[in-house]
Amino acid sequence: QVRLVESGGGLVQPGGSLTLSCVASGSIWHIYALGWYRQSPGKQRELVAQITSVGTTDYADPVKGRFTISGDNAKNTVYLQMNSLKLEDTAAYYCKYSDHLYDYWGQGTQVTVSS
Repeated sequence: QVRLVESGGGLVQPGGSLTLSCVASGSIWHIYALGWYRQSPGKQRELVAQITSVGTTDYADPVKGRFTISGDNAKNTVYLQMNSLKLEDTAAYYCKYSDHLYDYWGQGTQVTVSS
């Protein structure tokens, strides 16, 4: 079992920045991926960015150049630095842990971009 706790969401104006954090605890495999997904009302959950335990990263096209994912293996924590936020970035953001056997999701944190 892996537990994920997200934090850092909130209300921000267009062009602003936020940093999300996700702390993983429990039975963490030595090879895994931690990712951020988001879901807006009426839309499917989509990948935002992902980082593996060896540091490989992947980003969705809409956030490339604006968002940065990073990890601290010692703290089992993944961060999502979000810059130049747009109205369309408004969503619930979820952290996901994946290894060779299981996927686990966090409870989500809301990001609202509004003027």
